[in-house]
Amino acid sequence: MKCVLISTEGAEVLFYWADPDFLAILHQRFGNQDQNGDEIPSVEDSINTLFAPIIISCATMLEKLEDTYTCFSAENGKHLYVLHMFGECLYIAMNGDGGETEDDLRRQLYVLRRLTEAHFGLVTLDSHLFHRELRPVETEQRAHIWGLFQSLLETYNQLRVEDQSFAVEAVERLIHPQLCEQCIEFLERQVVQYINSNTERAGHEVVHAFLLIHTKLLAFYSSRNASSLRPADLLTLLLIVQDLYPSSFKDQPVPEVLGQPIEGEINLQRPQSSESIPVNSPLYHSTSEEQIADDLSMPEEFFTPKASPSQQSTGSAWTEGVDSQSDGEVNSADFLLAEDLLHVVESPASEATGSYQKLSARRIFLDVNLKEGYCPMMPHTMHCLSLWPGILLVLLTKNPSSQVALSLYQLLDGILMIEKKLKEGQESRQPLRSQPLFLELRHRMDKFVKRLGGQESQLQNTWQELKKISSRSEPGTSLELLQAFCNVRRQLCAVYRLLFLGSPGAQGLPQNLLERVQQFTQDKLQDWKDFLLVKSKRNVTMVSYLENFPGLVHFIYVDRTVGQMVAPSLGISEESTSELGKGPLLEFIKKKVWSLVALARSYLQKGYTTLMVRDGDYYCTYFLWFENELGYKLEVMEVPVLSDDSVPIGTLAGDYYRKLLRYFGRKHANEVVKCYELLTIHLGIMPNELMIQQARSLAQQLWEPTRIPLL
Repeated sequence: MKCVLISTEGAEVLFYWADPDFLAILHQRFGNQDQNGDEIPSVEDSINTLFAPIIISCATMLEKLEDTYTCFSAENGKHLYVLHMFGECLYIAMNGDGGETEDDLRRQLYVLRRLTEAHFGLVTLDSHLFHRELRPVETEQRAHIWGLFQSLLETYNQLRVEDQSFAVEAVERLIHPQLCEQCIEFLERQVVQYINSNTERAGHEVVHAFLLIHTKLLAFYSSRNASSLRPADLLTLLLIVQDLYPSSFKDQPVPEVLGQPIEGEINLQRPQSSESIPVNSPLYHSTSEEQIADDLSMPEEFFTPKASPSQQSTGSAWTEGVDSQSDGEVNSADFLLAEDLLHVVESPASEATGSYQKLSARRIFLDVNLKEGYCPMMPHTMHCLSLWPGILLVLLTKNPSSQVALSLYQLLDGILMIEKKLKEGQESRQPLRSQPLFLELRHRMDKFVKRLGGQESQLQNTWQELKKISSRSEPGTSLELLQAFCNVRRQLCAVYRLLFLGSPGAQGLPQNLLERVQQFTQDKLQDWKDFLLVKSKRNVTMVSYLENFPGLVHFIYVDRTVGQMVAPSLGISEESTSELGKGPLLEFIKKKVWSLVALARSYLQKGYTTLMVRDGDYYCTYFLWFENELGYKLEVMEVPVLSDDSVPIGTLAGDYYRKLLRYFGRKHANEVVKCYELLTIHLGIMPNELMIQQARSLAQQLWEPTRIPLL
């Protein structure tokens, strides 16, 4: 029995997902009210009634104590609840079958938050607009939005327990250096350069292109002017692609409760063609300048959980020294382009080429760090081209109006910084109108409003009102100023919403251009198709390691710097097999692997980077270490100890390893620091010294395959 819920502090349900067991309980408890002549409440109303006491008590504790509970279990110990406040929204995850831990539930909440940011972009910086987007007034539109997130949650939960790459939250590479290099060259010349030089592209520019074989990455290419794609972004893209084209599991229909469907229930069955789900997340920066900009955009303390964007500014746009002349590139024509070009598009399936070749396009928001500045939610368009079942080409295009999104973020970032200072009472030391930060904000805002050309009168009015209030010298205007800044922030988010979250309109890249690229790629991979599908199921085999590493049962090697992993294949579906077969032995080893991943995370959270534990007839080990660019191991240092309710360790939830690299890099300012992990399972008869020696040799042997160029 499981349920995930997003609610306001007033107990209004903004989103929910529930499994059939939970829906059955709701029906038993609230579905018999029609015996008294009353109308049967909808699932949404029933959930609201059930969770209202928890939501109200949580809001009351926040108001009275400025603190609240983050996890609790019911008296009988069967029901576990995890809660977290993101801005003014309360996220709740509940499990009643004992199949999920506190970390699992908290991880779901953070992944759901990432997906909402990906879907709505900078609109999440304003709670009022975010509520309207997540819970539209129209019932049909609300069912559509909720169905998309419900489908993504189901996909994530299934991948998390079936696929090793999602268990450790790292991308698995398809190991074939020769084919990889050929595909990278093909993506560069016959995909990216071909599209970007074509006059039919309608102003769109392909910045990233990659080939996927199920959940495994074959090749990746980025254009020269593109910002690096962070591991968290790439993993989120894989999640969305798997939701579009599931490869390891089949749709499961929602069973009826007591032979009758629940009235008012949103259909939880996976849509045949999900739409409009975008992506968001960070990017890994390979150059020192990009890394500096990235560092400035993150909170200073590594172990402090990241605050909600609606309450805390990153400050990146105001500390990087971005030239304010970049605002001059924004003009009214950009806003017209934005409204036409930055919309979600679901391209119709091509009946001539078959349903497996349908072209899907959708708006996504990616974290970028360009010369013009930093933006955590830059709108892109993702085109997903299915070549054959399980083999896909994904294109990410930058839209012509990206400069508008960058300018909006820079303004919002400055406003959030000033709001934070006002809340902390720092404005009393110096009048706001004379502070450099406000003067810079005023200069940029005046130029931005002027270039709107009267298109947004509400933004102009609220901005003029703020300038009047800031010019006063009498005391006691702090609350009035704070409200004025909040109004301007809301209007900026409304402009962003109008430009980038409007109704579906024109396509991104023309369909005929995409079809030609699709045909080029099919011709290129035609002779490799069957090999790739088999290779994706048997990417790495243990047979090749048994001679040099006797007693080794399984391993997972992760390069956390680039977010990639190498591991022997484990069967993830009824159709696929591994060297362990399909019987109980495979399930036994899989449980050992997943348990080791969870155990390693719990000890890493406590500050341990090395772990060796006896588990029945097996030894499980875990190592985390740092190296420089030449491969020399760096001196071991203590990693921060995190609280139990901190951001979950991983990539999708909070990008823990990027923060860890930045934290460790402060001690090695003149070196490029890289982070690695190795998890192994050995037979219990192996001596400890031999296992450690094997782990060292295995890491050294696996070091080279991860250096296959991807970009």
